[in-house]
Amino acid sequence: MIKAEGTSLLYLDRRTQTRLIAAAREMQPVRGLTHGYYKYPARFSPIFARAVIETFTDPGDLVLDPHVGGGTTLVEALAAGREAIGVDISTLAEFVARVKCIVFSEAELKILESWARRVPAAIDIHKSSKTLTQYAEQGYYKHLDHPSRWRLRKGIEQALTSATRLGTPRLEAFGRCVILRAAQWALDGRSKLTKIEEFRGFLNQTAHEMLRGARELRAAVKGSGRRTVTVIRRSAAGLEDDERLQAFPTPRLVITSPPYPGVHVLYHRWQVDGRKEASLPFMIANKLDGAGSSYYTMGDRKHPDLKTYFDNIKATMSSVAALSNKRTIIVQMLAFSEPDWQLPRYLKTMAEAGLQEYVLSNLEGDRDGRLWRSVPGRRWYSDQRGSTPGSQEVVLFHRREKFNRSQPQDRRLVLPQRTGPAAREL
Repeated sequence: MIKAEGTSLLYLDRRTQTRLIAAAREMQPVRGLTHGYYKYPARFSPIFARAVIETFTDPGDLVLDPHVGGGTTLVEALAAGREAIGVDISTLAEFVARVKCIVFSEAELKILESWARRVPAAIDIHKSSKTLTQYAEQGYYKHLDHPSRWRLRKGIEQALTSATRLGTPRLEAFGRCVILRAAQWALDGRSKLTKIEEFRGFLNQTAHEMLRGARELRAAVKGSGRRTVTVIRRSAAGLEDDERLQAFPTPRLVITSPPYPGVHVLYHRWQVDGRKEASLPFMIANKLDGAGSSYYTMGDRKHPDLKTYFDNIKATMSSVAALSNKRTIIVQMLAFSEPDWQLPRYLKTMAEAGLQEYVLSNLEGDRDGRLWRSVPGRRWYSDQRGSTPGSQEVVLFHRREKFNRSQPQDRRLVLPQRTGPAAREL
């Protein structure tokens, strides 16, 4: 093998390593458990997350994801009997991750099954709907108020009213997530207008599919032993000083997929009518947005040399290092718009954050001794190349090094200026 310069070897038995490599390169669609609740951008495979968790942790160990996104890590950790903490700056990510990790009781599932049968009938364009005035005043109805989409707008409002009548915050959150997924299917990236009958049918189908996933998660948790999942909405920078983490042990594993440098991914909005950005998902989740895309990607990709991005990733990963000990394994999966210079810069930044890179000891055939995977058909919108038909992702392994106490780590997060509605809960 070609050993990457400046790395150490991570020794695993050949069978374990073969399984880990195969899981990283798995091409199956994301499915199973509650993973289908919402199509969060840049999700990594649950198969990969499960393989990493089972390789580097034991039941009861703590798993941390400091860029939790759609919650894949948390769901797989919960199903495998591990404790889990997920951190994200987005209220939408917080909502999705929390709902996906709810383990419903049988009584709750029966209520939701009854609601799933009823909710299609709640959508009737001949009846009135309740406008979400506070959101409308702050621009969340943008592009939904177009004359061609009044039926979809009314259908979404009527479905939301039905969800709010489910009686408890947990049940309402599930109902909202069903509507979120159905509305995403109907509106996001669509070149053809979705008919109200199609939306009603997909809503019904989605509700029942999500209930099957909820039952799968319940069965998995019952088989592996109930563990806790904690979702924290904040930046990972400075996380080591968060009082909410004081009661937790040191993470045995950190697994995450941070924002990709130089790559434009809309984590927080949908694209309606071509590339018109809409903040509808926040409205459906009953959350507020109030930020531009660079807020969620840790920096404007047009900034020279991506300085803001690398300052921010250093801040977050310095905090990850501070939360870790010598036994903690840190696994990241990410892609680059221009890997020839961005990957070396990223690795240098990890070293500055106090992390030592490791590579698998028996990895053969890869160009630099690291674990790469190809993702055909995925469309990234990078500043340098425009629309690209595929992507190369790399899996990075790190462990904490001893800090140089004479050079304190800078864990400040450099956030782009927020725009739009104030970030407060309704």
